[in-house]
Amino acid sequence: MNAQTGTPAAPARIGSVSTGAALELRGVQKMFGALAAIADVTMTVASGERRAVLGSNGAGKTTLFNCVTGDFLPTSGTIRLFGEDVTTFPAHERVRRGLRRTYQISLLFGGLTVADNVYLACRGVSRARFSMLRPRQGDTLLSRAEELIEAVNLTDASSTMVANLSYGQQRQLEIALALAGAPRLILFDEPAAGLSPTERGELVRLLTNLPEHIGYVIIEHDMDVALRVAESVTMMHNGTVFKEGTPEEIENDAEVQELYLGDGHG
Repeated sequence: MNAQTGTPAAPARIGSVSTGAALELRGVQKMFGALAAIADVTMTVASGERRAVLGSNGAGKTTLFNCVTGDFLPTSGTIRLFGEDVTTFPAHERVRRGLRRTYQISLLFGGLTVADNVYLACRGVSRARFSMLRPRQGDTLLSRAEELIEAVNLTDASSTMVANLSYGQQRQLEIALALAGAPRLILFDEPAAGLSPTERGELVRLLTNLPEHIGYVIIEHDMDVALRVAESVTMMHNGTVFKEGTPEEIENDAEVQELYLGDGHG
């Protein structure tokens, strides 16, 4: 428990995988015309690590994610996933190497059920993704989809059309989609945005209970959520890395308090 805020500390995870770097960024820059959205970003995320990337609007957090996933190619610098240089790889090749991502705005099939959405996600990263055959009883992908739905506590909504889900349930569904296949690193882009306090508590539970071999990087404006689910924190400011440390170090850093929390922070 943090003595200043009463916020529970991130739970210790025994047996965490630490077999090298999941993600390595070296001097990554992204220019839009004359504007440097991110500049000289260098960061290493270990396998199995849970990291928060924090900063004010315009700090470059989502642009950084877009470069990591291949939505944008960096103007300069290198990006390595699990030791492999993927700087120029398209997004689908990075997915094949175990990278997953959620977005600030939900990207779901509203006219399909929860079960259909998760099944399609599982099939999309399988060898059967181009098959035109309908799934049959006993299909292993159907079983896997059911497991993921249960893991995010949506079993009772399995047959519900996604358009009829609450916003919090849609966020839970996005986590299930990100877990399809064999993810090794997941990027969560503001998963708590728009959630109620109860839903945020459920989100924290889901993230802290993910399998230990799955690392993640989370962008989040809700400091309470971010500092509860992260083991390490990177602060960004004006497109660059400003500070790195543990949640406790970042929360108690005077420069961070002045820049992001205001002079009145106690």
